[in-house]
Amino acid sequence: MVALVAVALSLDGAVKKGVETFGPKIARVDVKLAGVSLSPMSGSGKLTGLVIGNPEGFKTPHAIAVGEVEVTVKPGSIFSDKIVVQKVNVVAPDITLEGGGKGSNLGKILENVQAATASEKSEPSSKPGKKLQVDEFRVTGGKINLSLTLLGGKSLTVPLPDIHLQNLGQGADGITPAELTEKMFSAVFTGTIEAAGQAVAKLGKAGAEFAAEVGRGVLDTAKAVGKGAVEGVKEIGKGIGNLFNK
Repeated sequence: MVALVAVALSLDGAVKKGVETFGPKIARVDVKLAGVSLSPMSGSGKLTGLVIGNPEGFKTPHAIAVGEVEVTVKPGSIFSDKIVVQKVNVVAPDITLEGGGKGSNLGKILENVQAATASEKSEPSSKPGKKLQVDEFRVTGGKINLSLTLLGGKSLTVPLPDIHLQNLGQGADGITPAELTEKMFSAVFTGTIEAAGQAVAKLGKAGAEFAAEVGRGVLDTAKAVGKGAVEGVKEIGKGIGNLFNK
């Protein structure tokens, strides 16, 4: 029993250290995790108090804050070369999309993650780390704070559509932490931009100003993510046109 407790504590500490060490290297922002509870026997556990900071130049307290992330890991894979994560459920994340003259905070973080992934592929390590497989990734109950710092801190809160990804890192090669982060964050970015595009036409003139700020720097990033994000940015553009035509 003592040995099991020791293993559990070492796993919890390793996960926390990994998130707070490799997270900033990939996203180039502060990443903090309050606690980890993972059972080596069942593979189920929780991550609590995850906070992803903002890039330099943005004023809101954080980009993403999550009270709880539920995880289920295949127990036999924990000590193997490929860790199989059967479920990740991000519960009620608090996301801030802040617009500014240099684009958005989320767009900048995604650019950083994409750069880390590209660097990893071009300069593979001589000592490759563990590979990952995530069978199911969900984000549920999230909310988005649309922040307009240039107009006196005005903001609007809108719901984040639920996100569901499957079969990430299938096969013998798995997926690296940087690649996994890119796929997950891209999905969050796309959902956020789509929701912002749908909401912005209801914000009046302040909404048009906000959309202009966000849209100015985010389109290129959206193109790198995929069709969904591009359509979201187009919706922001439509919102601007409709507002000025009223």
